[in-house]
Parts: sequence; C-alpha cells; structure tokens
Amino acid sequence: RVCLQPHLVIAMRRPSAGIGFVAVMLAWRARIGTQDFYRPFLVMRSRPQLRSMAAQSDIRAAQGNANNGPGVLPLGVVSVAAGILHVAAVRQSSSRKRSFTGRKAVQTMATAEAEVPGAADINLEVPASAEKGLPPANGGEMTTESNVSLAERCRLKVELLRIAAASSRGEKILPTELESVRHAAKTLEALNPTEKTTFAPECAGTWELVFADTQLFRSSPFFMAGRALCREGDEAARFDWFCDMHRAALAFSNVGKVRQVISSTAIVSEFEVQVGAAPLALGYPINIDGTIVSTASIAANRGDAFELSMESVEIKGSNLPLLRQVLDAGVQLRTKEVGSALANVVHDRELLPTPLFRTTYLDSEFRISRDQDGKLFVYSRVSDATMPTNYEDVPADLGIPKLLEGAVKTILG
Repeated sequence: RVCLQPHLVIAMRRPSAGIGFVAVMLAWRARIGTQDFYRPFLVMRSRPQLRSMAAQSDIRAAQGNANNGPGVLPLGVVSVAAGILHVAAVRQSSSRKRSFTGRKAVQTMATAEAEVPGAADINLEVPASAEKGLPPANGGEMTTESNVSLAERCRLKVELLRIAAASSRGEKILPTELESVRHAAKTLEALNPTEKTTFAPECAGTWELVFADTQLFRSSPFFMAGRALCREGDEAARFDWFCDMHRAALAFSNVGKVRQVISSTAIVSEFEVQVGAAPLALGYPINIDGTIVSTASIAANRGDAFELSMESVEIKGSNLPLLRQVLDAGVQLRTKEVGSALANVVHDRELLPTPLFRTTYLDSEFRISRDQDGKLFVYSRVSDATMPTNYEDVPADLGIPKLLEGAVKTILG
C-alpha cells in the first residue's frame, strides 16, 4: 500500500503515465505469474528501513511532480523495478540450473543404459541335466533333499572319525563306542551316493585304513583268503580265534600305516609294522621296521564287490641290514601257485580261496568296505595313485646313524 499510493497520485494527475504503468505491470504479471509478481512487494515488506525511505521518497517525488512537473522517478518505482529484476534473475538462474540438471540426468541415464546388458548379452543357458530332470552336476544347485543328505553324511563321517581317532583305529574301542560306529556305518551305507561302487572311478586310488571293528591285518587279502578256506560255523569261529591270538602274540609290535592301493586289475595291501629290538639294542631305542605287502588280483568285479585271487606276500622297506638285501632279491611267498595247486586238488569250489570284498559306501574321500563276514573297514582317500609305494629309499641301518646324530647333538650342543 505504501508503494502504490504515490503511483496512484501520478496516475490521477497524468493519465497517460498511469495507463502505461498499469499496462507494464499487467504485462509483467501475465509473463511471470501471480506469485512472482507480488514477490518484489514482499521483498519491500521484509526491509522496514528501505520501505520507510521509499515511502518518503515517493511522497517527495509526488509533490515535486505536482509543483514542477515530471522529473525524478520515485524510489518506490526503483525498488519495485529492482525487485522485478531480482525475480527475473532468480528465474533465469533456476531455469539454467534445471536445464543443466536435466542434461546431466539425460547423460546419466544414457550411460546407465549403455552399461546394462541387453537380453542378447545375458546367458540364459539352461543346464542339460535340468532339462532332462536329472540331478544337477557337481557345482550345480542342489535340492533341499540333497543338502539334507549331504549334511547328514558329513555329520556321520565326523562322528565315525572322531571315535576312530580316540580308539586307535578301533583297537582300544569301548563296547558303547563300537555300537555307535556300527550304527553310523550302516546309516552311511543307506545314504551311499555312488551306484556300482567298484565300477566307479572314485574307487581307484590309495586308501588308508582309519577304522576296523576287527583286527587291522584282516584288511589284507592274505587273511581274507585264509578266511575263505574255512567253512561257515565252527571253522570260521576257529579262524577268528586264531586272529585274536595272532594279534595278542604280536602285542610288542606297533602297527603303522595300513593302506590299500586299488587299480583296475589288483588290490595291494601295505601293512607297516615296527618291532622293538630290546634284546639286541641293550636299552637303546632301536627298532626293526618293515612293510608286509600282500597283492591280490581282481578275479571278477561285480559292481559292488571284488572277487580276489591271492598273488603274493612279501616284506619291503626293512631297515634290518643283510635281511634287506635278501628280501629285495625277490624273496616272497607266491600264493598264486598254492591256489592253483589247491584248485587241482579240491573239488569243492566253495573252499577255493577267492574272498569277496564288498564296497558298501563310496564318495570322493571316504569308503566303507566289508569282508565276507561283514567285518567293517573304513578308509580315507590318500591320493589317486594306483601304484604301490616304493620302499627303495628306506635305509637298511636300523636307524642307528640317526640315533648317533641325535646323541652327538644332545651331548655337544
């Protein structure tokens, strides 16, 4: 109101100026809109000191124009004009900012569109196993049932290995632990992931015996062949008794690693033994080492079991001087000739030494096998090697050089 009163006075005294002023204001209002049109007046109201000066200047300007004619523009007009220019500048800056922001958004969208692969770039290949409804291959997505089965197998294997380690591979196992191991083994066999276990390529390789519910040496084909010579019943019971006595008589010996090397044509058993030479060592820690190696050819492969035919038994890697040279010269027990002789004499084919060795569970790292009596043997994979161990580098010196070397270091520092 303060700003418009002087202009109304001018419009009354000079109609042409008033008409021109109103025309300019209406044109400006139509150009920028109602809200921006009143913004200069709001600017004036937000500055009390400038508003008072403008009012006084407008009054003086009106008086001067009345007395002396047109001359100086009122300060209110100047202020309104300044406000209009300010609004115009703000609108122009906002317009430029919106234009820049719009261009930036368009560039960003174009870049993103270029980076996002199209339908032609996305590999939507469906596995052939999924198209045929078969289980996914290794590395593929597994079903919930497969995950549960895998988790259960892992749990059972850990439980079995835990008891095996605590019981010295089953030699010092408690009756309750033995029952738990047998139950875990039966459950694993029910979850066996491999069909035709002895045909599977995973069966071949070097396996280490980690548990047995009988004597460890009964994993050897030699003792399997001995059991095959016995009839069921009393003869089988007497053979079990013989194995118990044999282990008791060798209580002074320590059983080392027990391995099976399986190839497509044979199974080789490696049974490492260490015997303390107490009477000869005069109290010194001297041991006699050696490995009993039993070789059996695979007479038939049933898909879940091997029919074995004994070939030979020999001792390798002995550290006993002189005896080592004799053994390395080829001294061995050739059981194949004995079996052939028995085949010509014995007419009852059931008595021929062709033991059946079944594989009831198999995966890439774990194997469960059973002999003809169902004795349990659990193996862990060592490697894929199908060649027997080479013992040529084992020195035949009873370990005396190492003993003397250790004594010198201990005494002399």
